[in-house]
Amino acid sequence: MTQPAVFTRAGLLRGARDVVPLLLGVAPFGLVTGIASQGAGLSIGETVFMSGFVYAGASQLVALAIWAHPPPLLAVTLAALIVNLRLVLMGPVLGPWLDRVRGWRVWLSLFVMTDQNWALSVRDMNRGGPDAAYLLGSGLPMWGVWVVTSAVGHVAGQALRPPPGHPLFFAAIAVFVSMLAGMWRGRRDLVPWGVAALVSTAVAWLLPGTFWYIVAGAVAGSATGALRDRAADAR
Repeated sequence: MTQPAVFTRAGLLRGARDVVPLLLGVAPFGLVTGIASQGAGLSIGETVFMSGFVYAGASQLVALAIWAHPPPLLAVTLAALIVNLRLVLMGPVLGPWLDRVRGWRVWLSLFVMTDQNWALSVRDMNRGGPDAAYLLGSGLPMWGVWVVTSAVGHVAGQALRPPPGHPLFFAAIAVFVSMLAGMWRGRRDLVPWGVAALVSTAVAWLLPGTFWYIVAGAVAGSATGALRDRAADAR
């Protein structure tokens, strides 16, 4: 991108238009999250608050999967943090836009950034698009659909009341299996993935009835991957 970044209403509207096809994929995910939140005992107000202010589908499902009464706040927070760490790596890719935007524009744009509208924005930026408002424009409709569909899902959950072992509650695992499939880079990933699996299994066995295996597996796998990459750079 050779032009200086700008932030205009036209870019905002263009982002909102381009993201419309992706909203069809967000809606079912939001419905499942709403049903899962109802099953975890959250009220519709709490569900809307979580979806509106946390706004992170994968980490919300992880949090709901380990929710209890009282909730294990530290485990939930750490699990959500680890799941969302990928966003720390995604944001700098849009540096040519975001480095030139200040104040509420950059913070609101980052708040509504998800995997889907991030990918759209990277594509637009790489094509020479100078308008940083595209990220916000493509993110706001996704946020709105997410909040509304999670509320609808909560209402549907009250009517359906699926039992604890219902396949709907497999959604969190299914999300991460699909994410892993897209992240696979070949045999070099076998070691950190294997370490994560072994550590999480061991912690689940040592601490039955808790959810620390999620955090332990994520930390062990990430640390192993970082050490692998450092060793490769040293060579």
